[in-house]
Formats: sequence, structure tokens, C-alpha cells
Amino acid sequence: MNLRTLDLNLLVVLDALLDEAHVTRAADRLCLSQSATSAALARCRDLFHDELLERGRGTMRLTPLAQSLRAPLKSVLGGITELIDPPAIPLHQISQKLRITMADYPALFVLVPLMQKLQLSAPGIDPVVQAWSGAEQAETALLNGTTDIAISVFPQPAADIHSELLMNEHYVVAMRKGHPAAEEFDLHRWLAFPHIITSGKGESVTPVDAELARHGLSRRVGLVLPNFQMVPQLLAASDLLALLPSRVMPFTQGLVAFPSPIKLAGFSLHLAWHKRRSQDIALQHVAAILMALLK
Repeated sequence: MNLRTLDLNLLVVLDALLDEAHVTRAADRLCLSQSATSAALARCRDLFHDELLERGRGTMRLTPLAQSLRAPLKSVLGGITELIDPPAIPLHQISQKLRITMADYPALFVLVPLMQKLQLSAPGIDPVVQAWSGAEQAETALLNGTTDIAISVFPQPAADIHSELLMNEHYVVAMRKGHPAAEEFDLHRWLAFPHIITSGKGESVTPVDAELARHGLSRRVGLVLPNFQMVPQLLAASDLLALLPSRVMPFTQGLVAFPSPIKLAGFSLHLAWHKRRSQDIALQHVAAILMALLK
């Protein structure tokens, strides 16, 4: 038998015929016409070289071969159904590592509640946090499969990337309590003290400097750091200033915040994954938690 020529629909019809031992009832069960069901029975007889259903007194009965086919036929059809539409694995039974690309902001305020929620709902899911090195790197990692989920700015994600807006963020000026710039804070006081900036690439010039230059102004960058992690501690122990995302402030101690004295563009954070992972139960569960925490 050449499997490439086998119509799997025939097996579905045969299963109903063997269950019902009656063409009309099998047709009704499958929502087929009686003639179509009879034609399928004829094709099954040719396929198996057996009558399969024989006429008796006012009824039809299964041949010995048909009887022997019932169990394996149901097993085959069940296997095909499971292959095409596998049953969902309960979350608490999933064992899977999930790679998440994100910066220390927003990791600062999502990792603890994320782990708490996973411990209760899916303790076998183990997040692996990967360093964020810009939107382009995050998108490339999603496309080539080296990360599973990314929290990032995504100006124009690729067609194969599914993204969800998490939040729109803005910057505030952060400094220690009692900082000399805090009294009657304004543009002049902001520019009078050195600034900390964060740059994963070690750059000391940012769009903020370009905006200042448009007004004929400049600032002194006193320290460049690769991430936000050390910024609050350094601010608390010095007269340095820093622009921080507003949602960082509740997680700092000994700092105060002021609105930026110049108009600065904020940023939008998105949660993204490759569309091929849309049916990944573990990924979708973690994504739902992250969205609930950040939206």
C-alpha cells in the first residue's frame, strides 16, 4: 500500500461505520450524505480487500477483519489527533527553561513578583535572564531563536515578531536628599553638577546632549555606567545627578526626583516573542504575568 495515496478521511468514515454497523447512522454522525458514506465504504472495501460490513437479517454485521480493525483504527486516529492537536500540559507539570532578554530596568521591579507567581503556578519554569544590548540585538535574538521573550523598545518590529505595548515611560532628574541643586531646582542648577549616564556601549553622548546643544547648552558627564544598578547608590553618596525612568524611584532610598527642566522624549517598552512560539504554553504564561506586572 502506498501511504501517499491514502485518504485519511476514509479512516474517519470507517471508524464511524464500524461503530454504528449502519451506513445511515454513520452518515448522520459524520454529517455526510448516505451516498457519500456508501461510496467511502466501497473505497474501504477496496483498500482492505474485505467486505468489512456484511448484510444480515435486517441489519449489517462486521466481518472478522473489521472486528480486528476496530482497536488499532481508534489508536491510529487518536494518535493523529494528538499529533495535530496535542493536549495541553498542565502548567504545574511543565519543566522548561525560558530565556528573557531585558535590561536591569525593568528587571528591578518584575523579577521578584515574577518568581513568586511562577512558584505558585508553574514551579518548573526556570527563567534565564539575558542582558539587553539594544533593540536591534533583542529583535535579532528573537528571530534567530537565541532568546524566547524580550522586554525592549521596538520601534518597528519585524513581521515575524509579535509585540505588546507594556508601558510608556518618562525620565525624571534624581539626586540625593539635601542635594544643593534641590533648592529651587531649575535648568541652571541641573547643569551645574556632573551627571551619571547609563550606556551599554560606553557612550558618553546621548540624545539628551543633542537636545541641550540645540539650545546652545551642554552638561558635564561625570560617570558612565553600563546599567542602572549602581546609580542609586552613587547618587545617594555624592552630588552627581542622573536621569532615571520614573518607575525606578519607588525602589530607591535616600533620593528625590524632579521633572526634567528641558523637554525630553520618553520611551515605550514592549513585550515581544517570535510568532512561531505563540502556542508555547510556558512562554505565554510568563508573558501574561509580565504584562500584568508592567501594564
